[in-house]
Amino acid sequence: MRRKKEQPGQEVDRKEALAAQLGESDTLKDKMGRMAADNKLAVFSAVVIAVFILAAVFAPYLTPFDFDEMDLMARLAPPSSKHLLGTDELGRDVLTRLLYGARVSLVVGIVPTIISMLVGAVLGMVSGYIGGITDSVIMRLADVVLSFPSLLLAMVIMYTMGDGIVSIFIALAVTNWASVARVVRSETLSLRETEYVEAARSMGVKDVAIIFRHILPNCIPSLIVLFTLNVPSAILSESSLSFLGIGVQLPNSSWGLMVNMGRTFLYNAPWLSLVPSAAIMLVVLAFNFLGDGLRDVLDPHLKNS
Repeated sequence: MRRKKEQPGQEVDRKEALAAQLGESDTLKDKMGRMAADNKLAVFSAVVIAVFILAAVFAPYLTPFDFDEMDLMARLAPPSSKHLLGTDELGRDVLTRLLYGARVSLVVGIVPTIISMLVGAVLGMVSGYIGGITDSVIMRLADVVLSFPSLLLAMVIMYTMGDGIVSIFIALAVTNWASVARVVRSETLSLRETEYVEAARSMGVKDVAIIFRHILPNCIPSLIVLFTLNVPSAILSESSLSFLGIGVQLPNSSWGLMVNMGRTFLYNAPWLSLVPSAAIMLVVLAFNFLGDGLRDVLDPHLKNS
């Protein structure tokens, strides 16, 4: 039997439908490849972040000086072949302190963000899926947290708990979970009405299993984007707390603490504050640009718009 010849319009419609099906079945690897091809700035930002992380990890091998090694004869020395970024008021190499400070700043940016993402994701899914009084209690608690300026709330927690890395982790996690919970709740409200969730519920699947097996995987793209956008916020918050003198304390070092200690010598040794400020700016911009690139390929709403 001779196959009926398709009209030109029908052939175009069939190709578009096929392309749509292929687009919907894109794997994470395909999406990352598309981002690498379409968004060079996001790829460059990922490289910058990787360079800073590797430099922090291998800091002892990248500089000939110890973290707290002092040379009082070379106090406030300008950048030179021996000290590429100069020295501070105690003759310590600024590049060395910058590399070791990256460890603290990046850890303080990443760890509290992970904690806030876990807490916010769980509370957001529970709030959106269960609803009722549970939803009201969790969202009103989130409203209370969001009603305070994040830096002010972090300062109150730091003053209450005292100085230390653990206190910074708790303060930043407490200030950031509410925004994550709101985003995940909105995702859950739409996902709980989908057919596969209704089918699982009709089959007697427990709510906990539905939340973590069906709803959570569909929230992961949004959580990835939120992570890349919340890390720079945490880094800036830690830098602000350290600049105000209630964050990281000596003998530890962070970029914010370096900026604070260098402001006294801003006129005769500006590199003490400008170098860590530039590092903060580069990392924050890199995470933001990477987050924008990931959002473009992972957000289904942008994809279908």
